[in-house]
Amino acid sequence: MPVDDHQNETGYRRQSPTGPWVTPPGVSPNPPPAPPPARVGKRRRPIWSAIFFAILILSVGVRAYRDLSRPEAWAYWKESYFAPTMTSSAVAKLDLDGRGHSRAALAIHGTIGEASASWLRAQLDEAHLTAGDIVLLSSPGGNLGQALIMGEIIRARGLATAVGTIDASGRLTRSYCASACVLVFAGGSPRYGVEGSALGVHRFVTPSPGRDPVADAQRTTGTVLSYMTKMGISSSVIEAMSATRDVRWLEPAEALQMHLITDPIGNAQAAR
Repeated sequence: MPVDDHQNETGYRRQSPTGPWVTPPGVSPNPPPAPPPARVGKRRRPIWSAIFFAILILSVGVRAYRDLSRPEAWAYWKESYFAPTMTSSAVAKLDLDGRGHSRAALAIHGTIGEASASWLRAQLDEAHLTAGDIVLLSSPGGNLGQALIMGEIIRARGLATAVGTIDASGRLTRSYCASACVLVFAGGSPRYGVEGSALGVHRFVTPSPGRDPVADAQRTTGTVLSYMTKMGISSSVIEAMSATRDVRWLEPAEALQMHLITDPIGNAQAAR
């Protein structure tokens, strides 16, 4: 007898040629349609979270405005990103004594501003100076706090300091370093005395004195004295600073006696 392999009206096959028509177990021949998916309503964020976020943004904005509203903060921001008050130039070989003992150098020039310490760190990194290389200074001074940090950076890297500039032909010329610049110069080890260049000191004043100007002046003097002592300089330099509000130009022998200059050199290359 031939095997009937056709489907019945329900769409299912028989289990055998002679057996009855069956439906697979557990399966309905006409399954009911699936229910439509239930709609899930959108969750609304509590209004208090929006209020908290607004308060947070407002508090941050107020604090930022308070910080940036100070003149020194604006000066720091401007100097850091747009207009640094100092300039620099890298010198591959600087021969201070005219005897062929050349070292790499970074010549910096200008007024010490609100962000000059971080600026100097970046310039030294870019110039790849190593211990024994020279920072050549030419500056009328500027920010006392930044000058102290700059001197610490120079000392931490084992760099030497000297006073002078490099002209367009690459020749070393004499210059001056006054006021806060002397603190930067003090960070060098050794500290070269270039013939014809000058170091000038005067009394430091607090730019924004508090209720007790005398106490402020004493604190400033104590800070400078501690720094100079750390750098191996005699306290007599503080006496010279305190003697006048005007710049006092130190004689080379005087600067040497104070240990402000550690290595005097008569530079045959320095322009008079």
